[in-house]
Amino acid sequence: MSGPFDPGLAAAQEALVLAMTSGGPLPDGFDAAAVGAAARGILLKRAGEAARAWPALAASYGPAWREAFTGWAAARPTRGSFRDGWDFARAHRGDLGAGAARELALAEVRWSYDGEAPPRPRALAVRRTPGGVAVLVRGYVRVFGRAANR
Repeated sequence: MSGPFDPGLAAAQEALVLAMTSGGPLPDGFDAAAVGAAARGILLKRAGEAARAWPALAASYGPAWREAFTGWAAARPTRGSFRDGWDFARAHRGDLGAGAARELALAEVRWSYDGEAPPRPRALAVRRTPGGVAVLVRGYVRVFGRAANR
């Protein structure tokens, strides 16, 4: 049995979620320390999920991964671990090591992603990778070049 819809409660809940997930302002009546701790936990979980989706990217940051990712993600709502990692990699493209750059290139050869709409599979694509080139034809990716087998 549900009661009548309370727009004030709904607005407070929405504000709380925004405060915990994307750096929104803290709504009145909530403990700042508790909300901050919950927000930090959510950011750390996002960092772990993005690291599982993008292992070379996370490995390239080593122990600094969690802080680098959470600092970047604090004011951004999640779009899922795959898109979060992809957006982070694109934002830091110039700083990526070879493994992370290759991981990003392989994602970009397989998927079409504009940063807004969900990624869509590609049928045909070519992308540079560190030391080579990745080619996608009919769902199969082949990497050519001196770093192809790394």
